[in-house]
Amino acid sequence: MKKILVVSGHPDVDHDSVANKTILEELALLLPDAQIDRLDLLYPDYQIDVAAEQAKLVAADIIILQYPVWWYHFPSLLQKWVEDVFVHGFSHGSHGKALEGKQLIASLTTGAAAEAYSAEGMGFTIETFLAPVVATCRLTRMDFAGYVHTGGVSYLSRSDGEAQADFVSRAREHAARVHALVGQLQE
Repeated sequence: MKKILVVSGHPDVDHDSVANKTILEELALLLPDAQIDRLDLLYPDYQIDVAAEQAKLVAADIIILQYPVWWYHFPSLLQKWVEDVFVHGFSHGSHGKALEGKQLIASLTTGAAAEAYSAEGMGFTIETFLAPVVATCRLTRMDFAGYVHTGGVSYLSRSDGEAQADFVSRAREHAARVHALVGQLQE
């Protein structure tokens, strides 16, 4: 069985994201052998233990980045993690082959509805905003294994009980789609 690492890049899952919190809880149930790396709990001060994070990546076969899209990219904590951990000589460069052949899944949420990420919406698809992830995979020789996106889960609606129930339901469906994608990679 392949080793799975889930890296949660939300800087405050417990207080700011019903959807991302639910996705992580569901993934823990669906993928009980996976290691779930919550950057918000490990590094609330943004001081990344690079050696520890690199060791987790080396041990993993499948890496899942779980994050909300903020300003069309990673939240700052996940961005700092990538900048600190994916360094020349480790992840890329003539001697940096630690991530070669690993499979990466992007699991992302957006506050705006999925329809906003279309040619008819803001003029850009969600795939456009995944270009840096795909480029990172190419540079590090990881295989981009796909993505799962759920839109319309804005934290602004989290105090609305009906909206919150909808977020939980859709987040569970999101986690099931991630689980299915992982299953395809393990065949």
